[in-house]
Amino acid sequence: MSYLIDGILLLDKPPGMSSNQLLQKVKRHLQAEKAGHTGALDPIATGVLPICLGEATKVSQYLLDSDKCYVAQVQLGVTTTTGDRTGDVLRTAKVPQFNEASLEVTLQKFRGDIEQEPSLYSALKQDGVPRYKLARSGKKIRSKLRKVTIYNLKLISYADSYLEIEVCCSKGTYIRALAEDIGSSLGCGAHIKELRRTRAGPFSLEQCLSLESVKEMQGEKLHDRLLTPDRALPEMPSIQLSSLERQRLRFGQTVYLGSIPLNWQGSLNPWKAYSDGEFIGLVNIGEDMRVSVLRLMKFAKP
Repeated sequence: MSYLIDGILLLDKPPGMSSNQLLQKVKRHLQAEKAGHTGALDPIATGVLPICLGEATKVSQYLLDSDKCYVAQVQLGVTTTTGDRTGDVLRTAKVPQFNEASLEVTLQKFRGDIEQEPSLYSALKQDGVPRYKLARSGKKIRSKLRKVTIYNLKLISYADSYLEIEVCCSKGTYIRALAEDIGSSLGCGAHIKELRRTRAGPFSLEQCLSLESVKEMQGEKLHDRLLTPDRALPEMPSIQLSSLERQRLRFGQTVYLGSIPLNWQGSLNPWKAYSDGEFIGLVNIGEDMRVSVLRLMKFAKP
């Protein structure tokens, strides 16, 4: 039997399983009727993985589109088929001597707006099929550069054959591709040895639960750790609606605001809608102050 469970569960993904495998484990444990993750992590990767349950899946796209931060260990001098340590070795090369100053010159090339060629073993789909499945089957893969933004690229530490870097980036950034490009720029190639996501949108690693702790939690104790869907949207403007306006929206009736919202910025949409202190969904507000429903939360009071 499945149950209606609404909220966002923040997990610290363990290594060795896919994001979908983790999602299914949590869904079965909670007996949740509906659930989805918000941005896949490779099986070797760990860290922040928000799981949206029930009505929270209505805001999952905003988390998918959000910025992310990572800490990556980059092995220099070895390129692999997958861009990480799980792949077969393609080439080895001598790692040139470098210091912090010369590394900074290299890293500077990858800060700001850049173009990437996604890894052959990424989850990006081609003709509806993930690229990694096509790569494993030996089928031809079309490559197209993608524009992404690296907001922060910080050197944490380095040694003769590895770098540890911190990366904050826009959605769609492939850290494996970034590591490979850094290695190529250094003239020796590289791959990801370890990868940990430290932030996804507004959520940080410190907020996350381990899979083991989730399995041990039951009932109210676990429900207390679920975040309301609006927690995924801290920068979205909000508006307060009356009980009557809330009812009218629920019945598909037209609602016009009596005055311009204090944080009105023209046609900026969407807005978080609240009523009686409860998050009730997402709405658009037209120039004529007409409120139209984008997403309504079913758990909201009638």
